[in-house]
Amino acid sequence: MGKGGEDYFKRELPSPRAPIHEIETFPAWAKEVRECEKHFKVSRISGLNSWDIEKRRQIHGFNELDKHDGPSIWSLVLDQFNDTLVRILLAAAIISFVLAWYDGGEGGGDELTAFVEPLVIFLILIVNAIVGVWQENNAEKALEALKEIQSENATVIRDGDRVPNLPAKELVPGDIIELKVGDKAPADMRVVELISSTLRIEQGSLTGESEAVNKTNKPVPEDADIQGKRCMVFAGTTVVNGNCICLVTQTGMATEIGKIHTQIHFASQIEEDTPLKKKLNEFAEALTKIIGLTCALVWIINVKYFFSWEFDNGWWPKNFKFSFEKCTYYFEIAVALAVAAIPEGLPAVITTCLALGTRKMAQKNALVRKLPSVETLGCTTVICSDKTGTLTTNQMAVAKIVAMGGAAAEIRRFKVDGTTYNPSDGRIHDWPAGGMDPNLKMMAKIAAVCNDAGVAHSEHKYIASGMPTEAALKVLVEKMGLPEESDDETCQSPSDILLKCCRDWKRSERRVGTLEFDRDRKSMGVIVSSQSGHKSLLVKGAVENLLERSTSVQLLDGSVVELDQGSRKVILQALDEMSTGALRCLGFAYKDAIPDFETYNGDEDHPAHELLLNPSNYSAIESDLTFVGLVGLRDPPREEVSGAIKDCKVAGIRVMVITGDNKSTAEAICREIGVFEPEDDISLKSLTGKEFMELRDPKTHLRQTGGLLFSRAEPRHKQEIVRLLKEDGEVVAMTGDGVNDAPALKLADIGIAMGIAGTEVAKEASDMVLADDNFTTIVAAVGEGRAIYNNMKAFIRLTSFCPCLEYLFICFYQLNFILSLFK
Repeated sequence: MGKGGEDYFKRELPSPRAPIHEIETFPAWAKEVRECEKHFKVSRISGLNSWDIEKRRQIHGFNELDKHDGPSIWSLVLDQFNDTLVRILLAAAIISFVLAWYDGGEGGGDELTAFVEPLVIFLILIVNAIVGVWQENNAEKALEALKEIQSENATVIRDGDRVPNLPAKELVPGDIIELKVGDKAPADMRVVELISSTLRIEQGSLTGESEAVNKTNKPVPEDADIQGKRCMVFAGTTVVNGNCICLVTQTGMATEIGKIHTQIHFASQIEEDTPLKKKLNEFAEALTKIIGLTCALVWIINVKYFFSWEFDNGWWPKNFKFSFEKCTYYFEIAVALAVAAIPEGLPAVITTCLALGTRKMAQKNALVRKLPSVETLGCTTVICSDKTGTLTTNQMAVAKIVAMGGAAAEIRRFKVDGTTYNPSDGRIHDWPAGGMDPNLKMMAKIAAVCNDAGVAHSEHKYIASGMPTEAALKVLVEKMGLPEESDDETCQSPSDILLKCCRDWKRSERRVGTLEFDRDRKSMGVIVSSQSGHKSLLVKGAVENLLERSTSVQLLDGSVVELDQGSRKVILQALDEMSTGALRCLGFAYKDAIPDFETYNGDEDHPAHELLLNPSNYSAIESDLTFVGLVGLRDPPREEVSGAIKDCKVAGIRVMVITGDNKSTAEAICREIGVFEPEDDISLKSLTGKEFMELRDPKTHLRQTGGLLFSRAEPRHKQEIVRLLKEDGEVVAMTGDGVNDAPALKLADIGIAMGIAGTEVAKEASDMVLADDNFTTIVAAVGEGRAIYNNMKAFIRLTSFCPCLEYLFICFYQLNFILSLFK
């Protein structure tokens, strides 16, 4: 490890093992709502009193992130000269300038020519300083980007009144907040009451989870990780479904975003030299010694010319005279030799090579934000990669269909290809040649109608709106085909007929009522009216829950038989197989007879409408169901990733997957893409972030050969992994897209952000941005970086070889002089 790395670890960086905020924190997530209200001395009905608000603000301050003063422009300029090679060049330029001035004063030769070399060196140093200052000035932008994700206003209850659009910075712990769909959480808060039947929060950018999560007002264990705190809403996250009442527990720098802000700030203060810079520093130090010794030798050998004397009829010399002019003359020769030995063009050549490298990488979708990152990539020994969106497509897709067979205890399995939201991407294997049977038609109908998502074609991409799982179901319906006989045999999807099959199902089955999803029954239902006016209930949800509420099962030919223990066992076995393969399973069921809704058409005056307004009635409505089948969905790996992983192994680069997703899903993906081999025992190679932090010797774990997996990882876990790897002498490339990734991106030797799915915080904290969010692009960029690094090393050797020839010539010349003294 170079000196820069040693200095790095001597500085005081707070280890992520010890959380930055050590102040005693009230574990609101582990307490009942009444205990939380008692601790914060507030009532959810009336909120805080005016006199109490100011008192709390004096203790906790405003609800905003700290503004750190960046280094002054002059300190940044001086830092650019804190480099051995640059200091040598600066000294050479100054000495050359002084000598040129001295020679010019004596009126000898062309005065302007003598100043060319020092002026060129000065120009190179100035350009180098400007580039360095510009890059360092960009470092603080990650902190500014973090502030952009904060909410500006909030709806608060104070003094018994509802205060809309209160500036979020004025919130204090204990405030009662109303949240609704589309709102951004203004602080870390405890959910105290759900107004809607369900509450879903998009917090993936903070926790790394691939989907929006359901929230509850029930307490969880005190040692729960950030993903497990289901009763907490964190600052900067967004409500995607439902509304609720929350109690503010943490504000400003005490929030989870505040902790990330602090970690980014610390990481930005401590930046290690790149591998090339370490080599250049070593080269410059060696060059300084060689130049110094050679110049001293040249000057000392010519000492005899500094003096003159006479012999007056004897052997003892007298009339000694010292010639200052000859002393300075040979000093100029020595200095000229020193200046000639210094590779003045080296910084310019390095900058040019790196700049050309950025152009080549941009052509491969790797956008380099900092020039030194180009050569750092070439030295990478470990790639710490996120899973969602980097190794996978970040687009849910149905991978398997399980439909009922000709008998109650028989099932049929269909494999589904495709990794995107493009309906024409892939096909269904072993699909019935004669078209869909009644059982498959019922599955298609439920998937299409009991669904609120959409898929659109934009800029040569297919984009989902709504829940990713529901979008994947609509794509499946298109692959299954048209619901009835049609001139169109398949559903290819040019933009004019995109999701045509789903629209046909919706025309034949008009939706008149919705039973929203909730965390208790884990299902969603819709009441539909057929073209004949018949009402039925279509339901999708967790397979186990649907089976509990089902009394019959639909067979291949559409007939309905009793759901006995044999058929239940077969369905649960299929569910277990799919779950073991890290597939997220959804079941489908329906109910033909719903007397209370037979005349209901969505009219608010209808008696049945009252039943839909109360979510507690939903379980009773969704009873006596007929089970139809189930599907398995996943976020599939990118097709080209497996080959890129093999390339990394051949190149001697280890791949570590660090994700906020759950352990079983991550393990299945890692086996599929080749991070782990199918027969590998990964019990010691796959840990959660919490398990890793509890290890006595984490460095030994990180030194294992082959790939490693860390799931359910929090920001501090990622930081600790990167810190320990760097401490062990590894050159670490870290990928990420969320706010939670920013500290580790800043701390890594090279931080790589996602260009499509990445947050602005992650991009500003990174050294490189992937335009296509693809892991393969990283591997290609590493290969390009290695070529550039090797080319620059070859040039440095060449610039070192030329002065050696000069030295040899001088040495031979001086040796000839020394020998003449003995003649």
